[in-house]
Amino acid sequence: MAQSEYYSNSKASAISLIIASLIVAASAGSFYDEMDLTFGGERAKILNGGQDLSLSLDQYSGSGFQSKNEYLFGRFDMQLKLVPGNSAGTVTTFYLSSQGAGHDEIDFEFLGNSTGNPYTIHTNVYSQGKGDKEQQFHLWFDPTAAFHTYTIVWNAQRIIFLIDNIPVRVFNNHEAAGVPFPKSQPMRVYASLWNADDWATQGGRVKTDWTMAPFTASYRKFNANANKVGPNSKSTTSENENQAWSTQGLDAAGRNRIRWVQNKHMIYNYCNDYSRFPNGLPVECTRSRFL
Repeated sequence: MAQSEYYSNSKASAISLIIASLIVAASAGSFYDEMDLTFGGERAKILNGGQDLSLSLDQYSGSGFQSKNEYLFGRFDMQLKLVPGNSAGTVTTFYLSSQGAGHDEIDFEFLGNSTGNPYTIHTNVYSQGKGDKEQQFHLWFDPTAAFHTYTIVWNAQRIIFLIDNIPVRVFNNHEAAGVPFPKSQPMRVYASLWNADDWATQGGRVKTDWTMAPFTASYRKFNANANKVGPNSKSTTSENENQAWSTQGLDAAGRNRIRWVQNKHMIYNYCNDYSRFPNGLPVECTRSRFL
């Protein structure tokens, strides 16, 4: 092969690789395009050309971000790697929320712990400003060792919480029984890392060790297959209305998986807390075991 031909072919290959990498980057989405950093200054950082995002916490401040878009129903995926080592007192979050006194909210909160003890995965659902629907889990893996995918599916029939595509909780729409359900207020995606050592770890008995600061959690591969809502609260993404998430429930395999999670890894369920509800459990607790 002539030297000029070799360099020509090498140049063409290099250009092809650059184009391919740009296509991959575009299809993966970018935190620059999707998110606004909301507090914490330099503690919140978008990295790798928009592919990664890190949040840090020190004794002066935590940090956070929110989606540029509002959504009304959809599937929301985020990969997280949580604060390693002694994370006691820290809370890392990934959730949906509207604004105002009567707000709706769907929560994943990750409550840190002292070294060697498991994280607590805290889930909750608010509708019209009222929550008190907590379920908590210990994970079957180390969430600080690698990235794992946390998913919220939100449609008019139910909310499904998934971890690595394994359902851990379903909150069904029981409006017919008088239970409020979030379905009319658009929500943004939020994430944060903050100090909550007054309650987060063993009821507040274990405090944050600031000698270990800064604490850092990592986020990547956010995807919202969802109905975006415009300024006039009308859907601007009608092509998503027939997506699988819009009617998603649990099939037989999903029911088996959620039974396994709830039998083996659930550590708190408000529907079993009779001391908290001495006048009777909430109405929805008698309707579905997968709350």
